[in-house]
Amino acid sequence: MPFALTSPAFDNGQPIPAVYRCAGENVSPPLAWHDAPAGTESFVLVIEDPDAPAGTFRHWGAYGIPANASSLPQGAGRTLRSVRNDFGRAGYDGPCPPPGAPHHYHFRLAALRVAELAVPPGADAAALWRAAEPYALGEADLIGTFRR
Repeated sequence: MPFALTSPAFDNGQPIPAVYRCAGENVSPPLAWHDAPAGTESFVLVIEDPDAPAGTFRHWGAYGIPANASSLPQGAGRTLRSVRNDFGRAGYDGPCPPPGAPHHYHFRLAALRVAELAVPPGADAAALWRAAEPYALGEADLIGTFRR
């Protein structure tokens, strides 16, 4: 089977429940993955909204997820090593789009061939993903939606 990312909270392409949104409890959803590529030494996770009015908006960037992990519990966005999101805070901030068309939130999990990723001080989620790309063995993607 291919490297895959899922959530027990919502199916791929389906709405993200209110508890995980900015107007809800604003906690990160539970995630699970399987069939990571051979040689994986750590994981990086970024959540992006490419439908944001000013361009791609990043809601979370987490790194240093151990190779033996295959899931993250609800609320892990408050405990994992995280970089600055596009709200200007470290950690998870849920969907919070302006009213209008639905937004698609891409949960991107990269399996890395390094145990420790060098992350520059003050890095944001976009910089984290760029730093991870040269070490990526594979990527799994889960998409959730939300419309106000």
